[in-house]
Amino acid sequence: MEPSPIMNALPQVSQLAQTIQHALAPVFLLAGIGAFLNVCVSRLARIIDRARDVEKAILTTRGREHDRKVAEIRVLDRRMSVVNSAIFLSVASACAVCLVVILLFAGNLFNAHLGTPIAILFSLAMLLQAGGFATFIQEIRLASQIIHIRNEVLYHKADAEDADAAIETLT
Repeated sequence: MEPSPIMNALPQVSQLAQTIQHALAPVFLLAGIGAFLNVCVSRLARIIDRARDVEKAILTTRGREHDRKVAEIRVLDRRMSVVNSAIFLSVASACAVCLVVILLFAGNLFNAHLGTPIAILFSLAMLLQAGGFATFIQEIRLASQIIHIRNEVLYHKADAEDADAAIETLT
């Protein structure tokens, strides 16, 4: 009994196994991108929480403290935009990696030569992810600009009388 033409057109198990092996590297890459996205989303949540706290404080502060809070919320707003860009670039990279895996299987299933589109998509995925990492570095630099201790706090000295009174209340 001769195999049907349809059976000859379908990929053999060994070919599928080889395609699955080739798809493992992009799948591991997806796992790494997912971990990076988790870090970005966590940072975004913390930025949003801090912005909400600063927003409340802006309404109750005056003078130099008010100006400091306004400057901080402006940087927080910029950080939100930057981390959103990093998330966008990483998600776009993950989509390109998914397309790579799809094309690997489509090429095997339909016996098509898709090496060039796969290489282009994989390169695009790497460029997008590199852009996501670069944007993330920018967000970290913005965060470090905000996080500094003011000189009046660093060099604050309690008056001797206040210190004595505090010690007396403890005893």
